Amino acid sequence: MELTLKRPICFFDLETTGINITKDRIVEISILKIFPNGNKESKTWLVNPMIPIPPETTAVHGITNEKVKDAPTFKQISKKIFEMIKDSNLAGFNSDRFDIPLLAEEMLRSEIDINFKKYPSIDIQNIYHKMERRNLSSAYKFYCNKILENSHSAEADTMATYEVLKAQISKYTELENDMDKISDFSTRRKSFDYAGFILKNENDEPIFGFGKHKGKKVHDILIKEPGYVGWVLNADFPLYTKKVLTSIKLELNKN
Repeated sequence: MELTLKRPICFFDLETTGINITKDRIVEISILKIFPNGNKESKTWLVNPMIPIPPETTAVHGITNEKVKDAPTFKQISKKIFEMIKDSNLAGFNSDRFDIPLLAEEMLRSEIDINFKKYPSIDIQNIYHKMERRNLSSAYKFYCNKILENSHSAEADTMATYEVLKAQISKYTELENDMDKISDFSTRRKSFDYAGFILKNENDEPIFGFGKHKGKKVHDILIKEPGYVGWVLNADFPLYTKKVLTSIKLELNKN
């Protein structure tokens, strides 16, 4: 079954120096863009992260410091990536919790302020876990009856993710072929930032998703304990989380 699209959708996957959204960097990014008319565009870039790739990470994806030493930095290719994804839904495997937050950090470091929440994203892993609860290789075998060769290659994982979503739509009557509705189904929790530190409550108000004020409204803490918000803004939190908090703070000051 082919996807019913109102706008393009970009399936993407990152290989990185590690799993810390704030500190780690992209070493490979692959994007598969599907257009509403069925046309496809695919791009893969190796990226020089400007920091060492740990041996234990290289053991997972096979990308060495030597392999990326002459590759462009993320900043050098950031505008090309932005042009490819700016008008699209995003889809990936574990993308809501890792790939999108880390991509947002890299974009902000490159001085590109992109609003990934403009269009709903689709996390294929969340659909899979709700329905079957396994990993990408198992998903590929279960839904497509294929063995995933070159697992942890960004390009192979991107293509597999695209095929799995199409197979999921064909298999589950609960999934309408509508990217907005699939995005809503695949989202575990709703948040204002990408890393899930600032969540939405039942009234879509910002609340803290961590720490001693977990579950409390950000507005209330800004009034009662502004120093706490100041600590977050100066601590080792993702840049986008800080951007969201600053925006909430400025909006409150206006009122």
